[in-house]
Amino acid sequence: MDIDVKQLGVVISTIANEKNLPEDAVQEVVEQALAAAYRRDFGDREQEVRVSINTKTGDIDVYVGKDVVEKVGDERFEITLEDARKIKKDAEIGDILEFHQKADSFGRVAAQTAKQVILQRLREAEREIIMNEYQDKIGTVINGVVARVEGRMVRIDLGKAQAIMPAGEQIQNERYHPGQRLKVYLKDVERGFRGPQLVVSRGSTEFMEWLFRAEVPEMENNSVAIKAIAREAGVRSKIAVTSMVPGVDPVGTFVGGHGTRVNAVMSEIGDQEKIDIVVWDDDPVAFLTNALSPTKVTKVHLDESNKKAVVNVPEDQLSIAIGKSGQNVRLASKLTGYEIDIVSDQVPDAEIPEGAEVNTLKPVGGQKLKKKEQLESSLLEAIEEHGE
Repeated sequence: MDIDVKQLGVVISTIANEKNLPEDAVQEVVEQALAAAYRRDFGDREQEVRVSINTKTGDIDVYVGKDVVEKVGDERFEITLEDARKIKKDAEIGDILEFHQKADSFGRVAAQTAKQVILQRLREAEREIIMNEYQDKIGTVINGVVARVEGRMVRIDLGKAQAIMPAGEQIQNERYHPGQRLKVYLKDVERGFRGPQLVVSRGSTEFMEWLFRAEVPEMENNSVAIKAIAREAGVRSKIAVTSMVPGVDPVGTFVGGHGTRVNAVMSEIGDQEKIDIVVWDDDPVAFLTNALSPTKVTKVHLDESNKKAVVNVPEDQLSIAIGKSGQNVRLASKLTGYEIDIVSDQVPDAEIPEGAEVNTLKPVGGQKLKKKEQLESSLLEAIEEHGE
């Protein structure tokens, strides 16, 4: 089972076509494998061996390197300076001289060694090419097909490579099944022990922005722009948009006629995710007011140094401002960058000192009021105390 050196040119070409790799990359892999095979059959594992293949003729040239030293300790690895200068006049101590060896065949053991090295190096070459190809696609949306679902992790086939979509990058309550076609956002290409690992997302804010970019051509000519996105994938998103052209309604541009643009995005991410599109503003008070939409805000108290805000809303809109499980105020906080505390507009301004820590504010009754039930309870307590 010797290696047929005359057929190497054909083998290299075939492998390159099958693996979709450059021929010179495959040739380099084979040359490295043959160098390992030569060391195994004819030399020593520690020897410096380089192999060159002429793919047209099938000839293999082997070059064994030797270190130039003052005194030879092992003739397999070293050569004296005096002998080296007979071959190369300007040789110096520390140089490596290569000695040509002709190789016409390799034995069975060497063939097995070469095969193992070739397979290993080809895998490495494929991974490197994949890494380089997809490195340029980071930050873009690409099409994929669900290959398989492993617990909470989904493997996506991208064509030349597979990617993973961890649970944290998925849309909440979205179900995946093999063969399902999806758009995914390529978030990162990580180098791992087993090669490059592609990480994709459908739950990221970047994915949301790319979907809108595909539906809103005005973003390409910078007529309108997305300034910030706060997202809880599969539940609700808030998007702050602005216009750079006077007279252009940014919200209307993103919503589209009869809601066509926003509906197109929702058809991709699922109708269960509500999207609030609000106007971005340089003025933090105006931006905070917009971000809490659809709540009617009556007053905003800012603590800019600590990036905190206390927002007054009508008593009957406390639950709307806060949202289910605090969702509305939480997303508004992410969108604006301010820690927001919602209080009833019945709380006197005197109870909200400027710059005070939001969590230490004590509105009516000495407690922070956020819910209608709390307001009613405090009112009853005050009546009872007065009656006593």
